[in-house]
Amino acid sequence: MSSHRFYLPPEHCRAADLVLSGGEAHHALHVLRIPLGQRITVLDGAGQEILCEVQHTTRDQVRLKVIEKKLVPPLPCQITLLQALPKGKMIESIIQKATELGVSRIVPLLSERVVTQLDPAEARHKAEKWQGVAIEAIKQCGSPWLPRVETPLTPAQFLARAEKFDLALLGSLQGDAAHPRKFFQAFQSEHGHKPASVAVWVGPEGDFTLSELQGIQSAGAKPITLGPLVLRSETAAIFCLSVINYELASPG
Repeated sequence: MSSHRFYLPPEHCRAADLVLSGGEAHHALHVLRIPLGQRITVLDGAGQEILCEVQHTTRDQVRLKVIEKKLVPPLPCQITLLQALPKGKMIESIIQKATELGVSRIVPLLSERVVTQLDPAEARHKAEKWQGVAIEAIKQCGSPWLPRVETPLTPAQFLARAEKFDLALLGSLQGDAAHPRKFFQAFQSEHGHKPASVAVWVGPEGDFTLSELQGIQSAGAKPITLGPLVLRSETAAIFCLSVINYELASPG
C-alpha cells in the first residue's frame, strides 16, 4: 500500500473512480503536491483499504482510479474508552492515542469534577471536531477502522443506556482495585475465550466522585489498579488501553 493515506467516508467509496475534495484535496495538492500517476491509499473507516492512482486534478479536486480494494476484518475485541474530559485540548491527544491503540469508540464524560460544561449545541460541535481528530489519527497510523467519538454526556446518562460489555473495567485510585490480569484470567476461565467487548472508565484529575464510582461499579465495572503513582488523566487512558491490548494479545 502507498505511504500517503487519505480518508473518504464509506458512501463516497463505492464508485470505480473516487474524488478527493475539501481538506483532503488541499492536503494532496498543496501540501504533499502529489503528481499525476502517483499511487495513494484511501481509508473508508469501515475496514476498507483502497489503493488508487491519481488520474486528474483541478484546483480543488483530485480524481482517483481504484486499483485494488482490500477489506480488513475488525479487531476481535471492540474496546470502548469512557473518558472524563480533561482540561484544555488534552482530549485531542487522548483520542489520537486511543485510535492508535485500536479502540472502536470513545465516549467523553462530563463527570462532576470536570470543569468543562457544554450545552447540547456545543457538545455536538465538539464531537464533530473530535471525530476529525480520530480521522487524522487513522490516516497517520494506517488503521482502516475509524473509532466513533460520541457526543459528551454524564456518567449517569451513559449508565442509563444499560449497555452490556463482556468485561467492564474502572481505572481506580480506590484501595479495592486489583491488577487487570485478574479480571481477564477470570473471564477466560469462566467462558473459555477472551472478551469480545471491553469498556474502560478513566476519571478526571482527582478521580470520579464517590457517587459516580458507586454507580459505575454497581453497573458491573471492576476497579483496576494503575500502579503506585497517581497518573494524569491522559496517562491513565494510555496505560489502561495498553494493558488491555497486552492482555487481549497474550496467549490463552
